[in-house]
Amino acid sequence: MHFSAAPSSNSWQPVVTADSTEAYYWLNWRALLCAVWVLSSMIVASILVWKFEGSALCKDELWWPCVPEIHPVWLLAFRLVAFVALLGFLVINVLVDGGGIFYYYTQWTFMLVTIYFLIGTLMSAYGCKHLDKFSEDKVGVTTLNVEQGTYIASVNGQKKRQSNVLEEQLVKETAGYWGILFQIIFQTSAGAVMLTDCVFWFIIFPFLAIKDYNMNFVLVGMHSINVVFLLGETALNSLSFPWFRMAYFLLWTAVYVLFQWVIHACTNIWWPYPFLDLSSNYAPIWYLLVALMHVPCYAAFRLIVKMKHFLLSSWFL
Repeated sequence: MHFSAAPSSNSWQPVVTADSTEAYYWLNWRALLCAVWVLSSMIVASILVWKFEGSALCKDELWWPCVPEIHPVWLLAFRLVAFVALLGFLVINVLVDGGGIFYYYTQWTFMLVTIYFLIGTLMSAYGCKHLDKFSEDKVGVTTLNVEQGTYIASVNGQKKRQSNVLEEQLVKETAGYWGILFQIIFQTSAGAVMLTDCVFWFIIFPFLAIKDYNMNFVLVGMHSINVVFLLGETALNSLSFPWFRMAYFLLWTAVYVLFQWVIHACTNIWWPYPFLDLSSNYAPIWYLLVALMHVPCYAAFRLIVKMKHFLLSSWFL
């Protein structure tokens, strides 16, 4: 397949070599095998959600920083700055390249991160507004490892280690569906950002930049500030990062792939990413590799969270 530079600043358009609206495009071993990969990942993800979802989350964990020494207003300020910056990049991208940018997984993920910081800003603002109320119930809790039930509590200026986080959660207001959704968006965004940025910096940038691929400030910035802000958020917040929530990351990507399949089944247009084209004999391999990439991408961010917990336990215990 040959490629030509596309009008959009963040895309390339392949020369369409097969009509995706015809039955022969979908009724073959390549499409069947790719469908097996996608549906299998969705089934596995659904099983993980059904089996493990329902973890407890305290409402004040949504806006309380990871250590008592940091005032919640700093987390609010960070989330507000992140939201404004991300929204600015997204608006500029739309003005420059049009609404067609949402044809790409990158923009889907970027929009998801922007939504996360919008919700986070609202939750932090609510928490700061009712800070006195929550401070009465909260004894300076710093969540270090929710999965293992350990945290630091500061009572009357003295720090001590508690072994059962559930006892503290019983007297706290639970986060509810919006809180759980907020945490899910955080973990989905983390994995998706790692995936998009790795593909961009390790595949698109070194190999396609030399083929008239239009690299500009907005494109490079969108593949940089997303992970920077998420890392900053991770360093500050109290949210846990359970491994099973990689399921939502898998479902997020699977929904995007199904979205592309529906579009191409109705309209014979170019694919936003060449490895999604089912007409290639290598398509099943590409689909499998992309599916497998979800594991190290999510694991890498989870490792960062684990390192944060380790450092906090070393510094504050």
